[in-house]
Amino acid sequence: MADRVPPPGLVPRPAAATSSVIRDALALAGRPDVLSFAGGMPASELLDTEGLRASYDHVLSHDPRAALQYSVTDGDPLLRELIAARSTLRGLETDPGELLITTGAQQALMLLATVLLRPGDTVAVEEPTYLAALQCFAYTGARVVPVPADDEGIDVDALAHVVARDRPKLVYLVPNFQNPTGRTLALERRRAVARLAETAGFWIAEDDPYGELRFRGAELPWIRNQTGARDRSVLLGSLSKIVAPGLRLGWISAPPALLRACVLAKQAMDLHSSTVDQAAAAHYLGSHDIDARLRDGRVLYRERCEAMLSELPDALPAGSSWSRPDGGMFLWVRLPEGYDTAALLPRAVDHGVSYVPGAPFFAGPPDASTLRLSFAGHAPPDTVEGMRRLGKALA
Repeated sequence: MADRVPPPGLVPRPAAATSSVIRDALALAGRPDVLSFAGGMPASELLDTEGLRASYDHVLSHDPRAALQYSVTDGDPLLRELIAARSTLRGLETDPGELLITTGAQQALMLLATVLLRPGDTVAVEEPTYLAALQCFAYTGARVVPVPADDEGIDVDALAHVVARDRPKLVYLVPNFQNPTGRTLALERRRAVARLAETAGFWIAEDDPYGELRFRGAELPWIRNQTGARDRSVLLGSLSKIVAPGLRLGWISAPPALLRACVLAKQAMDLHSSTVDQAAAAHYLGSHDIDARLRDGRVLYRERCEAMLSELPDALPAGSSWSRPDGGMFLWVRLPEGYDTAALLPRAVDHGVSYVPGAPFFAGPPDASTLRLSFAGHAPPDTVEGMRRLGKALA
């Protein structure tokens, strides 16, 4: 019998560690014995199960064959109209033809990376940044350059230096209640990023899944709405945090040529996002007062954020610092020098509490003393208990 020849090996990808962090966070969120502040999931109380069930019933009873058939890659026309109308009401005049519906904003980001980046191209990101974005860029073979940031977002002077030195093709930002830090990019910095893109000629990817979750202060305009930015910026949005993550529906708003390239890439990936889910989402957005639900959600998230903030001084070791977000779902914590939050996580889980270690969020040298906490998923009494457990684990 001839020797069996094994098949070729897999292509090595540098994003494997990041992927495991996401998997582990979701797994911890499902353990009943652990109060998990790791996952970035919206409060389950805000999921309108009855309203969504009624929307699915509607599309499956009124035109079931259309809802269960193949559809166009661009996305359900009514859903695009409704999303365009919401964007316009928030200050960015948007035509439905400027939108591509995607399978979550994560696919939107991957499509953007696919059509813009070749191996060796440079992407500039704020430090730290969304870890799944780092995963997307790693899959393309791009070189990711970190840019320092502070409580008001990316340091524009540092960005200008990186732009002059490294000539990035893309600058990726989460301007509203950033994941992982919760910080918001200041208005003048938004304008400065737009001016820099206009003079230096790079693309801006503006990822905004949390923008409608502001519970303090006034809403700020998108970078894409700034002078000179419209033809070189892309806005990524999602229904995950404002309706339900299980729908897996997001979108790209982009200039025509870039949008067409993303449509072609999406055709190759999955042909189109789920027809029935898009139809149900369109019916839901058109028949329910989502703004009223968002108002309730903002009140709930503010209460939960304040509960966590009030407990941190007693839970964390002396010398710790943390962010104070005006919206979104996350707090960013830095423990004193010498702490390693990845090494401490098993001890925290043994005490019945979890978080996400901060190191995977860094494109450059990681800060091992950092961690991310999500305040969205637990009512104040559970948050108080969770922070008590965290304090014992860190003692």
